[in-house]
Amino acid sequence: MTVSAIVTDIEGTTSSIDFVHEVLFPYARKHLPAFVREAAADEAVEKLLDDARAEAGEEDADVERVIDILLSWIDEDRKATPLKSLQGRIWQHGYASGAFTGHVYDDAVRNLRKWRDAGIDLYVYSSGSVTAQKLLFGYSDAGDLTPLFCGYFDTKVGHKRESGSYSRIAESIAVPVADILFLSDVVEELDAAATAGMRTCQLVRNDTVTTGTHRIAHDFYGVMLD
Repeated sequence: MTVSAIVTDIEGTTSSIDFVHEVLFPYARKHLPAFVREAAADEAVEKLLDDARAEAGEEDADVERVIDILLSWIDEDRKATPLKSLQGRIWQHGYASGAFTGHVYDDAVRNLRKWRDAGIDLYVYSSGSVTAQKLLFGYSDAGDLTPLFCGYFDTKVGHKRESGSYSRIAESIAVPVADILFLSDVVEELDAAATAGMRTCQLVRNDTVTTGTHRIAHDFYGVMLD
């Protein structure tokens, strides 16, 4: 059976967890208060702040209270869609200003290019917003990698530990679910993808990663497509 499409996670899979937690999150935390205060009247940002109020169950919260909520979500690494969307907007300034570039493992770069050249469609599915995904790959250490990908998915399609999210991705890209390979370092995400019918491979880049019953690769060179 041939793999027609590959869907890849980012953090711990294509990119270092340390980059996300030691560069991206601190940058967003530092700049979020000023960004929200300055952009609160922007229609798109106002909608995200309303979404944050709704998720927190505090519909009447003022801007300063919403800022406190968002900062607490950053500290707990909460997979909240409005937070992820706001972070993406903040990181855009960081990437564009040259404050940092997106870390992508060399083995990921080389094999993503090889798979794309072989005619395999590549997609990204991350809890980070689509905007943040495009920024990381667009401003990567290896240059602009966005031409490699056919599409991007975030938690708007569903949470990563829910099998329905993977079924919706398969339907969206019009590829039989059994012909899709999902790459991630997180067992629960792989379990959900497998339940939906996808093939799976766990990236185990260090010995602190919890392993399950899925195929294992220690880098992208070890990912089997058969």
